[in-house]
Amino acid sequence: MSKELIRLRDLTMEFDGERILDGINLYINDHEFLTLLGPSGCGKTTTLRIIGGFLTPTSGTVTFDGEVINDVPPYKRQINTVFQRYALFPHLDVYDNIAFGLKVAKLPKDEIDARVHEMLEVVSLKGYENRNVQSLSGGQQQRVAIARALVNRPKVLLLDEPLGALDLRLRKDMQNELKRIQQAMGITFIYVTHDQEEALSMSDTVVVMDKGRIQQIGKPEDIYNEPKNAFVADFIGESNILDGVMLSDYKVKFFGRVFTCVDKGFAPNESVDVVIRPEDIDIVPPTEGHLVGTVTSVTFKGLNYDIIVDFRGFKWLIQTTDFHGEGSTIGIRLNPEDIHIMRKSEYSGLFGDYSSYSAEYDELTEDAEDEEE
Repeated sequence: MSKELIRLRDLTMEFDGERILDGINLYINDHEFLTLLGPSGCGKTTTLRIIGGFLTPTSGTVTFDGEVINDVPPYKRQINTVFQRYALFPHLDVYDNIAFGLKVAKLPKDEIDARVHEMLEVVSLKGYENRNVQSLSGGQQQRVAIARALVNRPKVLLLDEPLGALDLRLRKDMQNELKRIQQAMGITFIYVTHDQEEALSMSDTVVVMDKGRIQQIGKPEDIYNEPKNAFVADFIGESNILDGVMLSDYKVKFFGRVFTCVDKGFAPNESVDVVIRPEDIDIVPPTEGHLVGTVTSVTFKGLNYDIIVDFRGFKWLIQTTDFHGEGSTIGIRLNPEDIHIMRKSEYSGLFGDYSSYSAEYDELTEDAEDEEE
């Protein structure tokens, strides 16, 4: 059984009268890779800074290994931080960057040397010790920053959007590298990002945040397959979110038709949100479909087409490997396991209709072209 290492109890944080965190309750286990995920301004970085000791909460407590650490300064916590911009010393080589903290602590030279070379092995930079950090690639600089943070042997490493400055290919490579390093070191990683793919691919546990509150905590698979509300469903991947009525256990009605689903425990005739992922929709001939609609937009994405289909004025996103041209009529079939039911929330009605998808895509394309010019 995993041992609890950090617990946040009833944390609130206010700046100039504005509440940034609103009652955060969370525990983090030893050796866990936990990600705080959410849009800008959701409170994830503030939470990370409170754990690191860089901010003091307005109210609530932070415990570390059973001890309250609200008033413990950052340098006395068994926690280190890696920032997005690395903060490497440009006048020092790789070895001296990693060894900096150990030299400040006045450890014996032999121990410093052993620890630095151990970390060079862990981050796959053996043989780079004499290189100037400014001559390294972004990914290599990030690894130096991680090695410097880990060489003091903290129990927890905080990572504040550390891959944000890297290009897409390098970011994907570093996702695998970070998970490998965390497993090799056997310590707790607390990672902050707004990138769903990073969170899903690396984490043992994902904490989805919005408006200073935790919306859902769970394993990546559970967060994706069983979102708690419309915000989570929309933020973690793409979702078609429809109004429905739960007639009884395993029976839901939407678009004027009764569908079999796998959900239960709702009140009879309770209004619900129905979530259908774009990749779970089967396209069939119109005569065989549960629903029939018209394709209004087609976007080629490489591995698949994103198509927008108008069903009675509500536009769905469907992801398919088969081409269906604009104006064509298609049918769709929905399997029970592909229909997910959520209770209504403050987010109901705000997400899930792709009526503006084509316009938004055009705007993004135009913005990208303007930047290139």
